[in-house]
Amino acid sequence: MRLKPAQPSLLKIVDFTTLIVYTVFIENATCFFFFISDLGGNNIENKLVLQHERVDDLQIALSNGKNLCIIQNPKYFCFGLDAVLLANFARIPKNAEVADIGCGGGVIPLILAAKTNAKHIIGLEIQEDVAQMAQRSVKLNDLDNRITIEAVDIKQYVNPAYFDVLTCNPPYKEKGSGLKNPNLHHAIARHEICCTLADIIKAASQLLKPNGRLNIIHRPQRLVDIICTMREYKIEPKRIRFVYPKPHKVATSLLIEGIKNSNPNLLFEPPLYIYDENGNYTLELMDTVKD
Repeated sequence: MRLKPAQPSLLKIVDFTTLIVYTVFIENATCFFFFISDLGGNNIENKLVLQHERVDDLQIALSNGKNLCIIQNPKYFCFGLDAVLLANFARIPKNAEVADIGCGGGVIPLILAAKTNAKHIIGLEIQEDVAQMAQRSVKLNDLDNRITIEAVDIKQYVNPAYFDVLTCNPPYKEKGSGLKNPNLHHAIARHEICCTLADIIKAASQLLKPNGRLNIIHRPQRLVDIICTMREYKIEPKRIRFVYPKPHKVATSLLIEGIKNSNPNLLFEPPLYIYDENGNYTLELMDTVKD
C-alpha cells in the first residue's frame, strides 16, 4: 500500500479542524479517506461520537444548510471511492423505496438521501456495532425521517417485492481467496464470509418490485459471475460502466445495473477514468463526486 496526498480541490478545509486527505491505493483500487481531528476543543457532535471515532465532512450540502457528515471508526472498514461512485451511478426515481445491502457505516444511504428524491432508504448491515454507528450518522444529519438502519443478515431479511432500487458494494474476494485481514470487520467487508455474490443477487430478486433495479460495484474479474447469477434470478443486466485508474490501464472496477423481469438489452456506458495522463483527477470524476 502506498499513500500520497490527494488534490485539495476535492475538499475544502473545515474551519474548526485540521483536515488531512490521503488517496490510498490497495490492490489497484483507489479509496479516499478523510481524517478530521478537532483541534479547537469544540464538542462537535456531543454524545453521538464515541471514543476512537471521527466525523468526516462529505462536502455535500443538506437542505438545512449544513454539510453531510459521517461517523467513522478506523477499527471498522472505512468507505472508499467505490461507494461514492455507486451512489452516483444508481438511478433513483422520485419517491422510490431504496435499500443498500451491506451498508457499513451508511455512506451510500447518506449520499442518496442528500442527493436524490427517494422516499425512504434502508441500510442493511449484518454487523450490529457497525449498524449502530451508521444509525448515529443518520441522527447526526437529522435524516431519521429518510433513513433507517437495520442490523440484519440479508439471507434472512424478508420484505418481498417492496423496493424500487437496491444498491450493494459487496465483498470483492471469494471465500478462501487472497490473504484474509486479521481484523474481522475488515475481513467481512473484503471477503465473502457472511454472504456471497449469489446470496446478494438471490435476495435482491426477492426484495425488488417488478422492474426494480439492482446496482452493484465489483471487480471486472467477476463480471461473468455477476451476469450469469443475475439471469439465474430473473434480473436482466442493463447497464455496465468500467472504471479505470487512468487511460491505457486495465479496469479496476465495474458498475452494473440489472432490472428485475426486464428484456435483454445491455448498454455499455463510456469508461470512467480516475486520473488523466498527467496524474490529475479527471473533470468527469470531479463532476461525479461533487455536490
